[in-house]
Amino acid sequence: MSQQQLDPQGLLQFVLDTAKRHGATAADALFVNGQSSEVRVRLSETEQVKQSRSKGIGLRVLVGQRTATTSSSDLSREVLENLIERTCKAAHATAEDPTAGLPDRALFDEAPTADLDLYDPILEEITAERGIDMARECEAAAIGADSRIKNSEGAEMGWGVSVTHFANSFGVYRTNRRGSVSFWTTPVAEHDGAMERDYWYTSARHFGDLESPAEVGRIAARRTLRRLGATKPRTCRVPVIFEAPVACRLLGALAGAVVGGAIYREASYLIGKVGETIANDAVTIVDNALIPRGSGSKPFDGEGLATNATTVIDNGVLRSYLLDSYSGRKLGMATTRNASRGLAGTPGASSTNFWMTPGELSLEQLIAQTKRGLLVTELIGFGVNTITGDYSQGASGVWIEDGALAEPVSEFTIASTLPQMWNSIDAIGSDRDPRRAVSAPSFRIAEMTVAGQ
Repeated sequence: MSQQQLDPQGLLQFVLDTAKRHGATAADALFVNGQSSEVRVRLSETEQVKQSRSKGIGLRVLVGQRTATTSSSDLSREVLENLIERTCKAAHATAEDPTAGLPDRALFDEAPTADLDLYDPILEEITAERGIDMARECEAAAIGADSRIKNSEGAEMGWGVSVTHFANSFGVYRTNRRGSVSFWTTPVAEHDGAMERDYWYTSARHFGDLESPAEVGRIAARRTLRRLGATKPRTCRVPVIFEAPVACRLLGALAGAVVGGAIYREASYLIGKVGETIANDAVTIVDNALIPRGSGSKPFDGEGLATNATTVIDNGVLRSYLLDSYSGRKLGMATTRNASRGLAGTPGASSTNFWMTPGELSLEQLIAQTKRGLLVTELIGFGVNTITGDYSQGASGVWIEDGALAEPVSEFTIASTLPQMWNSIDAIGSDRDPRRAVSAPSFRIAEMTVAGQ
C-alpha cells in the first residue's frame, strides 16, 4: 500500500483527481475507518464475542447534471483507478437531473464547530473481557432483583470508534472522529404460569456517561415485573399517556414525515404544511446537530456543510422541513444541512438530534392527573402510515384508575390519526432521555380508541 493510500486526505485527493481526469465536472468523497466490538451473555454464559475493523471509500461523481456513485473497501491504486473510470462512464450514461449537484460553493465558507466532544479514547481500551464482565453484572442485577425473575434473554454490550474524512472538488476537506458505547439486558419474569419480559439500556458517546450495570439491571427488572398478570382491556375511548421510550417512536414517525425526500416524493401527510398548525401549541421540536456528546451530533453533514440547529415545530406550527441540497432544490428551499450518507449511494436528508421540548410534569404527575386512562409502555409491530396519517398499533401498558396505576394490560390496539394525536396532546412530561437521537418526553393524548375485548 502506498503512502498516498495511508494518508486519508491524500487518498481522497487522489480519488477526486482521478475522477476529474475521467471526465467528472464535480465530485465529493468519503473515507471511513473504524473498529467495533460486541459481546453477548445469557445466564452468565458467553454466547458471542464479535470484533471487527472496517475501512472504505465512497465517491459521488457528477458529469454536468448526471450523477453516479460507487464505493470500495479495496483501496489499492489499480482497483480504485478502474472503479472510478467505470463510475464516470456510468455518470455519462445516466439521465440528466436539473437538481443534481454539490451544494453552492459559498456554503462551505462556514467552518464546522471545532469540537462536539464525540470521541472518548477509553473506548479503544475496553477489552472483550471487560465487556463480558459488565454484561454479566447487568444481567445478574436483573435476575437478582426478584425471585419471580427466573430467566433471561441475555445481556449485550457494544462499543466502537470511527473516523470520517470528507473532501470535494471545491478543495474542501473535513474530518470527524466519534465513538459510542451501550449495554442492555432483557430479563424474563414468571408468575402463575405466565411469562413476561422487558428491557432497559444505557448508551453514550463517553464511557463515563453510562448508567451502572447494576442500575440498568434493576430498571429492567422493575419494568418486567410490572407486566405480570396482564389482562386484555375493554374497548373504549380514554386518555392515553405515551411513556417516554414509546413517545420517541411516535416522534420518529414525525421525523420521517418532515425529511425532504418524503416531501418531494409525496410520501408524507405534511406536504405543503409549512406555516400551518400541525400540533398542540405546547409542542416544540428542534433538530440540533450541535449538542455536545449527542447521539445524533456531527460537525458537518453528508455533503460537508457545517451543521446547525433547525426549529421544525414551534409552539405547534410547522416551521421547516429537514433538507439536504437535492431535496432543497426540488422544493425550492435552502438546505437545512441535514444531508446523511453512507459510503454507497447519494446523500439524503435525515434528522440528527430530533428532540421534543419537555414540559414540567413528572411521569408520576401525568398519571396522577389522569382520572381514568392508559399508560402505554410498549408498541408492537407497524401501523404508522406517514403518507395518509393513519395510526393503529398493538400495545402493552398499565391501566390507570383514579390517578394511579391499577393493573397491567396487553393484547390491545390503540388507534387514531397522526394529525389528531399531535393536536390532542394536552400534557407533556419532563423526562426526555438525552441518550436518544430521536427523543421525546412522556406525553398524554386527550383521547384515543383502545380496542381490546
